[in-house]
Amino acid sequence: MHSLDTVKTRQQGDRHWPSKYDSLGSTYRMIWKQEGIRKGLYGGVKPAAIGSFSGTSIFFGVYEWSKRVFIDNGLPPSLAYLSAGLIADLAASPVYVPTEVIKTRLQLQGRFNNPHFDSGYNYRGTMHAARTIAKTEGASALFHGYRATLYRDLPFSALQFTFYENGRDLAKWWTGSRDIGLPLEFLTGAAAGGLAGTITCPLDVVKTRIQTQLTPTNPSSASATTAQSLRVPAAPKAPPPLTSAQKRSISTSSPSTYVHKPGAVILDTSSVVTGLKLIYKSEGIAGWFRGVGPRCVWTSIQSSAMLVLYQALLRQFELRRGPEAE
Repeated sequence: MHSLDTVKTRQQGDRHWPSKYDSLGSTYRMIWKQEGIRKGLYGGVKPAAIGSFSGTSIFFGVYEWSKRVFIDNGLPPSLAYLSAGLIADLAASPVYVPTEVIKTRLQLQGRFNNPHFDSGYNYRGTMHAARTIAKTEGASALFHGYRATLYRDLPFSALQFTFYENGRDLAKWWTGSRDIGLPLEFLTGAAAGGLAGTITCPLDVVKTRIQTQLTPTNPSSASATTAQSLRVPAAPKAPPPLTSAQKRSISTSSPSTYVHKPGAVILDTSSVVTGLKLIYKSEGIAGWFRGVGPRCVWTSIQSSAMLVLYQALLRQFELRRGPEAE
């Protein structure tokens, strides 16, 4: 999924208007032709692999343990799945959020000294990015958007596994067998991810907007711009170059297709609730579900692939342990 993630990151993080990246296919071709595969479409794959391996290991370990503890202590299965998903994502977040910040910046940047795209970043690699961020912005910058990420990811994980576990229980009842077969495994995983991604789309939109906007050097100008944009859309202007007083904080975790449009409301707030209110006031319900189609497709594919492999591994572990353990 990394190359798709890179394409979505370029679309959401392009600070120029109009964006040079429009459709999915043309963006793929452009990055591939101009920057290649390793540094272009697969830029940032190293921190992605580190964060995915460590974060997912923690997530599933905590999920399986807490789910079984809750059920053994009499908690209803649906509530046990929901609670276990929340706790597991909370446990994994200190690991995956910093690696996602580095990964996303490297994806947006492309290759070092990239002549084809001005992202505002220029790192030689993963370690150089980590050192530069810690030195110039402080170690806390590696956790930028941590709260907004949790607001989005905790409900997503909880809903995803609630839908998934209940879907598998329904499939087992329908087939009359514990082994529901590969097609139903894919279907339950895809449905769980797609539904959870769609429901949490408003949280993804507000998180992305908070994390991808440029911070003005004068705070009062941000408030003035926000107030003006609520009344009359501003004329399209090219964004100014990044300065030392301006930090671009790029969206972490799963991709979104949002690009900050001239005249759109600038969320000069770190509050998710306030951000949701501002978006609703200016754009209505449609603003909350901007990019819901690509998000639903992405979470469906990701969830089905991950959960099918996960169940296959669990079955292999049970076979190795023998029937007495079961």
